[in-house]
Amino acid sequence: MEYLVLARKFRPQTFEDVSGQEHVVKTLKNAIGQGRVAHAFLFSGPRGVGKTSIARILAKSLNCEKGPSAIPCNECSNCKEITDGRSLDVREIDGASNRGIDEIRELRENVKFAPASSKYKIYIIDEVHMLTREAFNALLKTLEEPPGHVIFVFATTESHKVPATILSRCQCYDFRRISLKEIIANLEKVAEKEGIQISKTALGWIAEAGDGSMRDAQSIFDQVISYAGKTIRDEDVEENLGLADKKYLFVLSEAVIKRDAGACLNILEEAYLAGIDMKHFYQRLLKHFRDLLLVKIAGDGSSSFDIAPEQIEKLKNQCRNTTRETLQRYLEILISQEDALRRSQETRMKLETIIVKMAYLEPIVPLGEIISAIEDIEQRIKGGLSPTDCGKTNPQAHRAALDTDANQTASRETGNCVAQNMEELSAQFKSFIKKENAPLGAKIDTAEVVSHEDNCLVLGIPQNSIFLEDIKSKPQLEKLRKIACKFFGSDVELKITPLKTEKTNAYGNNSRGRANNINEIKREAINHPILQKVMDEFSGARVIEIKARLDED
Repeated sequence: MEYLVLARKFRPQTFEDVSGQEHVVKTLKNAIGQGRVAHAFLFSGPRGVGKTSIARILAKSLNCEKGPSAIPCNECSNCKEITDGRSLDVREIDGASNRGIDEIRELRENVKFAPASSKYKIYIIDEVHMLTREAFNALLKTLEEPPGHVIFVFATTESHKVPATILSRCQCYDFRRISLKEIIANLEKVAEKEGIQISKTALGWIAEAGDGSMRDAQSIFDQVISYAGKTIRDEDVEENLGLADKKYLFVLSEAVIKRDAGACLNILEEAYLAGIDMKHFYQRLLKHFRDLLLVKIAGDGSSSFDIAPEQIEKLKNQCRNTTRETLQRYLEILISQEDALRRSQETRMKLETIIVKMAYLEPIVPLGEIISAIEDIEQRIKGGLSPTDCGKTNPQAHRAALDTDANQTASRETGNCVAQNMEELSAQFKSFIKKENAPLGAKIDTAEVVSHEDNCLVLGIPQNSIFLEDIKSKPQLEKLRKIACKFFGSDVELKITPLKTEKTNAYGNNSRGRANNINEIKREAINHPILQKVMDEFSGARVIEIKARLDED
C-alpha cells in the first residue's frame, strides 16, 4: 500500500473524532436528529481546523444507508465511497480552479438530476471566496431555492471576501483555532497508535509550531518521525524544527531582568555565531516576554492560556523577582521597536541596542508601594522616631512607644477613640483610611471629622473639592462606611456634609509680593523633611520641578 501521511490517515471519520469544534458538531448533530438540515452551509475559519473533514462527515451522516444519522456507520457502500472520495453523489470542487461563470453554469445544469445511489447530492466547494463576482451572481438563484435533493457546503479561510448575498442564503459556522492542549492530546493518540516514543515536552513544541492548526501539527509530526525514527529525543525535535534559539530565550530574559547588560551582549553574540536568524529570534523573544507577563498577571490561572504546561513553572520562577509593571514596560519596548527592527539592515546591532535599553531600565515600583512608603515616612516624621529607632537609642522610650501603640490599638478595638479632639481624630481617621484604601484616602485628604456621637460619624468635605460628588456616590460611601466601622470597632452610620471654604490672599496684592511668597514656599518645600526622607528612601530620585498650589488657583 502507498504511504498515507498522518493528516490523512487520522482524519476524523465521525463527529466524535473532531477536536476543538464542539459548537459546530453539536449544532449539526442536533439538526440531523431533528430533521432540520439546511440546504446550504458556509464553514469559515483558519487552515487545518476541520472544515472539509466536517463537510465529509456531514455528507456521510446524510447519505448513510442506515441514516440520516448523526453517527454514520462507515461500513456501508455510501460511507466508504465518500471516505475514499469516489462517490458520484458527493462532489468536492476546488473553488480556486473552478472559479469562472462557465463552471457554475455546468453545476446549475447538473443539480437538476437526481442522486445516483444516495438520498442527497452534496456539493462541497473549498475556498469558495475564490469564485468570481459573476460566478457568485450566477449561483444566487440556485443557492436560494435548490432542488430538495441538493445540499451545498462551502468552505473558506476568508469569509469576508464572500458576498453578503451568498452569506444570507447559508447557515454560517465559524471554526476556531484549536488549543495547544487539544493538539497535544491528539498527537499523543497518534504516537500511541503508531508506536512512537516521544516526550510530552517535544509534543508541546510540535503543537506550538502547528499554530492552532491540527493538520499543520500532524504534518510536522510526520516530518519529525521521518527525521528521528520511532524513538524521538527532545534534541531531535529541536534540530528538526530549528528551535536552537529556544535555549537562549530564558538565559537572555534572565540577564535582562537582572539588569546585566554585559551578559545580554554575550548571549546575543553566542546566538549570532550559532547561525540564528535575528529577526526570527526577535519574534520568539517578543512572545517569551508576553508569556512572562501573562503568567505574572494570571498566576495559577496561567493554564488557560496557550502556553505549554511544562513551560509555565519555568516562567513563574523567572518572573518571581520582578514586577508586573517592569515586565509590561519590557514588552512595550519590544513591540514599539518591532517595525524598526524589521526594516533595519543591521538587525543584530538593532537588537543589541534594544536589549541594552531594556537591561538598563530601572525597575518600575508599583504606585501602591510608593504611596505606602511615603505615608510610612510621613508617619515616622510626625511621630518623631519610630518605636524601633527609639529602642536603638533609649530602651525605656522604646518600651513606652510600644505600650502607647498597644493602648491605642486596644482602645480602637473597643470603640473608644484615643483622640482628645476632633482635629486629632480627623488625622487618625484619615491615616487609617490611607492604609486601608490608598486611592480613597487621597480623595478625602482635605476632609474633617465634624462630629462623632451615638455611632453617627459626620464627615465634612470642602464644597470646592473635586471629589465631593464621587465620595457621596453610593459605592464610595459604602466603602468609606466599612472602613469607619473597622476604625471605631463598631457599626457606624456615616454622613457626608459639604464645608464652606473662604478664599484668602495670603500673598499680598502686588505681583512682586506674590512672587516672593511663592519663592519662599518653594524654598520651604525643597527643605521639607518628608521630601528629604523620600529622596533618601528612593536611590537615584531627583527633584524635577516644584509648583506652588494656591487657593485661588
